Amino acid sequence: QVQVVESGGGLVQPGGSLRLSCVASGSFFSINNMGWYRQAPGKKRELVATITSGGTTDYVDSVKGRFTISRDNAKNTVYLQMNRLNPEDTAVYSCNVRGMVVPGAELEVWGQGTLVTVSS
Repeated sequence: QVQVVESGGGLVQPGGSLRLSCVASGSFFSINNMGWYRQAPGKKRELVATITSGGTTDYVDSVKGRFTISRDNAKNTVYLQMNRLNPEDTAVYSCNVRGMVVPGAELEVWGQGTLVTVSS
């Protein structure tokens, strides 16, 4: 069984920064893509950023230049550094992990989400 736990959310003023962390634990063969999604009140969930096991990253346009996704493969951890936050970034941020439980058996696990509130 694979578990994913996020941390690092909270209240921050506009222009501030936060760093989210997500750790995957349990029994699995490999972790491939890791990503962060967010869902604001009344809106659909959207992809924020992803990173492959090789370090290739992708971002939604609205966060490019402000957010940075990174990972530590040895620790099965993905991070999201969020700078110059604005109220439109307020949302529940969830971690998504994709890989293999055993060769040929895919896994996809979601974290429980962490709330980020940007407000003065």
